[in-house]
Amino acid sequence: MSEFNRHGEMLVLMLRYTQALITQMAQTSVCNRHHSIDQQLCRWLLLSLDRLSENQLVMTQDLIANMLGVRRASVSDAASKLQSLGVIKYKQGHITVLDRPKLESLCCECYRVVKNETDRLMPHVSKEV
Repeated sequence: MSEFNRHGEMLVLMLRYTQALITQMAQTSVCNRHHSIDQQLCRWLLLSLDRLSENQLVMTQDLIANMLGVRRASVSDAASKLQSLGVIKYKQGHITVLDRPKLESLCCECYRVVKNETDRLMPHVSKEV
């Protein structure tokens, strides 16, 4: 037990990160069960963008399908819808978010739950949106 208590700030940071990760995993399970693939894609895009300094992702539809646990054709359909709405530009594995507020409005509440908990637990680490 003394080893566990020796690491102060690092220990607190790791425990907060673990709690944020558990929240994300639990919320993803709920999202995958109760929300449409379109909403899941929006959530996944937003969470991915939160970890980047730009509004562009380099991802294949196969990779996104694997991350969401759905068929590639479903990701293609959802991405096409977002593109037709002017929310994203998608071409050959490059996704550029053109309208983040619109993307957030199309997303289910799962993104906001995870974002709020991450911001609460790790305010000095979270990226401002």
